[in-house]
Amino acid sequence: MMVADTLLQIREVTKRFGGLAALKDVSFDVTVGEIKAMIGPNGAGKTTMFDVLTGILHPTAGDVMLKGESIVGLRPDQITAMGMIRTFQTIQLFEGMTALENVMVGCHCRTACGFASSGLRQPAARREEKDIREKSMDVLKDVGLATRAGEIGTNLPYGQQRMLELARALASEPDIILLDEPAAGLNQYETGELAGLLVRFRERGLTILIVEHDMGLVMQISDEIVVLDYGEIIARGAPQDVQNDPRVIEAYLGIEA
Repeated sequence: MMVADTLLQIREVTKRFGGLAALKDVSFDVTVGEIKAMIGPNGAGKTTMFDVLTGILHPTAGDVMLKGESIVGLRPDQITAMGMIRTFQTIQLFEGMTALENVMVGCHCRTACGFASSGLRQPAARREEKDIREKSMDVLKDVGLATRAGEIGTNLPYGQQRMLELARALASEPDIILLDEPAAGLNQYETGELAGLLVRFRERGLTILIVEHDMGLVMQISDEIVVLDYGEIIARGAPQDVQNDPRVIEAYLGIEA
């Protein structure tokens, strides 16, 4: 049963690789319009959780529900069509495509015309392509890349490539976006720009689940933080509460014997 305004539910998710449990009975919810951060030391299970949520991996036990429906066993493209998409730690732009073309690919899951009508350049397909191009330009404007639309995406500066990957994800019109280390490699100015963008998108109704090591960014934008360590939740709550939690400090910094 889905609680009102709950968009994503993770229920007792466990993921084992042989004898190693990368996730152990992890449960939490993400509500509509929330920015929730998932943090933890390297190897805590954060990326494994993202892989489970997006269908790259299937949980050994437990359930994941999106809009009240179980998505365990669905393919990544099916989960995207339901309204949840992700970005990756490593930038994965399409080689040889312009920035605009990269974003247009993100619209693919929302297109109505089939391969045949597109190939034959039928009127409906031409209209749809025009709409996709205009929509993609609007998304590029949102992330400050409209003037780079015609440039090859992989030739852009690193920070702009990060923004382009975010734009491509947004073009799929998701209800919730999973961001895996979006500030990795960004300088302080670029991280500030990213923070402003994410807050602005949240104000438009987008729900965000973010994995991030930049604690300044996490503390600035998050409504709630979930902390993983060795695949288990050790703390959750408002940023200021998590920041001062002894278990979180120990997980990140260790304690003297």
